[in-house]
Amino acid sequence: MPWYFAYGSNMQAATLRGRRGIVPTRAVPVRAPGWRVVFDKPSLFGLPESYANLVVDAAATAFGVAFAITDDELAHVELTEGVAIGNYRRVEVAVEALAVVPDPPAVAYSLSSDSRDPTRRPSTRYLGVVLDGAREHGLPADWIAWLSGIEAAAESVVSQAARGLIDAVMRRRS
Repeated sequence: MPWYFAYGSNMQAATLRGRRGIVPTRAVPVRAPGWRVVFDKPSLFGLPESYANLVVDAAATAFGVAFAITDDELAHVELTEGVAIGNYRRVEVAVEALAVVPDPPAVAYSLSSDSRDPTRRPSTRYLGVVLDGAREHGLPADWIAWLSGIEAAAESVVSQAARGLIDAVMRRRS
């Protein structure tokens, strides 16, 4: 069973389980040394907001959650994140559990993109979902503070209108 490293909205159970229909068997809060989380990823759907992205940075450490999911569920995450069309690519990330747990993950698959636009900002709604997921899994207080300090913008009317349709497309069918 593969591990999937979530660092953005997929950390939140309501998103991963609800919106995506993925039911992990384990969730382990982790750090990923040598990676940095940024919020400059343009939308797959051409919306004005940006989304979380994972980029290589030897001096940084990213925090998130490693989820034990099936190969089928990982394929669904990659499908809905646009891996097949180059929106993201699969990367292998070394991870370290933040607490002592039995059989901790050492490596997880995640998603990274070279598509970046530093002029874009995440929406306050999206950043709120990321923060909810980080709090839900007990990520470190300084990470939560860093996330809370990210400059965000009001969600666009277009994004609000498209959310229902996007949610329907993202949902995994059993």
